Amino acid sequence: MTAQAFADAWEHARTIDGWLTEDQARVLHAEASAAEGTVVEIGSHLGRSTVVLASAGTHVVAIDPFPDSWRYGRSDTADRFRTNLARAGVTDSVTLLQISSHEALAGWGGRVALLYVDGKHDVVSCLRDLRWTRWLPSGARFLVHDAFSSVGVTLAMLVIAFTARHSRYIGRTGSLALFENEAPGLGDRARLLAQLPWFVRNLTIKVLLRSRLTLVARLLGHDDTADPY
Repeated sequence: MTAQAFADAWEHARTIDGWLTEDQARVLHAEASAAEGTVVEIGSHLGRSTVVLASAGTHVVAIDPFPDSWRYGRSDTADRFRTNLARAGVTDSVTLLQISSHEALAGWGGRVALLYVDGKHDVVSCLRDLRWTRWLPSGARFLVHDAFSSVGVTLAMLVIAFTARHSRYIGRTGSLALFENEAPGLGDRARLLAQLPWFVRNLTIKVLLRSRLTLVARLLGHDDTADPY
């Protein structure tokens, strides 16, 4: 698996529909480049993040059942995903498991070098997806998308802040949160909780956009017509 420079990877990924920003993609690419072993991605959709991860020269296990019932799901989503991987030249670097992450975890038995979680956004599903961290070695990293822009995922982050023993919060790029599989200190937990005002701001912007109050959203520093990510 030959690694591509981020600029080359993004040229392919940016043409794929999705919510991963360029800055977030850069973080994913850097983390995957540093990982030594298998990268597990939970929630692939059309492959925007998958292409970025696989372009870093790693092997990616992409887990997504591609449900038709999802708001953005379609009967041909899996085929479009494979087509996008082929166009980016990373098909051989990706193994697709078209099942739920819960089902995949039940049959898993190998080390995971890097975990990227962007699955269902309700709190129960997110916490279930985070059970994959048990396969991360000490010091390995995992990332959670929409960590501070989705109510369900943010609630899962609060659970982590108060209960997790192996999830040290490092920082965020937009709503992409980066953690290390190490015991968090009080300061680490406090830094995670300190993101709540930013989450409230994002939630307010979502309401404003759905109310077509884009001018008011701009007063909060949001110049896009899409939700904050």
